Amino acid sequence: MVKDPALDRATLEREYNVRKNRPDFEQIGKDWAARSAAFRDKAGGRLDLAYGPAPRERIDLFSAGRKGAPLLAYIHGGYWQRGDKSAYSFVAAPFLANGVDIAFINYNLCPNGSIPVITAQIRTAIVWLWRNAASLGLAEDRFNLGGHSAGGHLTAMGLATDWPAIGSDLPRDLLKSGVPMSGLYDLGPLRETEINDAVGLDAATARDYSPLFKKPATLAPVLATLGDGETTQFHRQTDRFVEEWTKHGVRIERFAEPAVDHFDYVNRLADAKSALFGKVRGWLK
Repeated sequence: MVKDPALDRATLEREYNVRKNRPDFEQIGKDWAARSAAFRDKAGGRLDLAYGPAPRERIDLFSAGRKGAPLLAYIHGGYWQRGDKSAYSFVAAPFLANGVDIAFINYNLCPNGSIPVITAQIRTAIVWLWRNAASLGLAEDRFNLGGHSAGGHLTAMGLATDWPAIGSDLPRDLLKSGVPMSGLYDLGPLRETEINDAVGLDAATARDYSPLFKKPATLAPVLATLGDGETTQFHRQTDRFVEEWTKHGVRIERFAEPAVDHFDYVNRLADAKSALFGKVRGWLK
């Protein structure tokens, strides 16, 4: 996607740096962390499973307790520079109650990491989960990938991954479905915002790591979701992604949860009564 010439830097900042649109951004994070800590106290789970040697190469895994349950591997957001899996544990509650195992993946944060490094870490984490599925009690033929914001970007990159090229034991259709949430699919515009101060994208990397310009590796169905109240550019990103990946023959559907912005989307995802949760749960294979 070529940057819209009508959008100056100030407009791009407002459209993409969405935490500045929420004066209560810090309180949102505190609420999520508190809800997640309370959930872990009750649910337990297997925390900080190492998928690699780096301190942040860790996974929290929660089981629904049903044999053959689908798995949702979830990637948190934070523009690749903020956040931690521990703040999102509360999202697991309705999934577990509805028969879905869920794994939360951590990764290096920029500027210590980079989008190429983070993308590779997510792939490594998925491979680790798949190769250890039997010992973890996971159904290796029911892997689904999802994530919010930066996690939506990384979800799409996972769907574009040639798994057999990583390991001959890996099936091409390792991922049965994908649910990118409020994702970034063309990274180019971010270079014009302060988000890039930590991320450090140059033109070539922005292009190489933009899912908009990738091809899906399989025909795994994709549910591209966002909040109906998100900024125009988030809607444009999702629309373009759906348009381009449809050309590759993938079954891809767009869903906008009514009356929520970028952050309240996560609260709605954790609500078993929401249209969003029902849509995502029904999508998982």
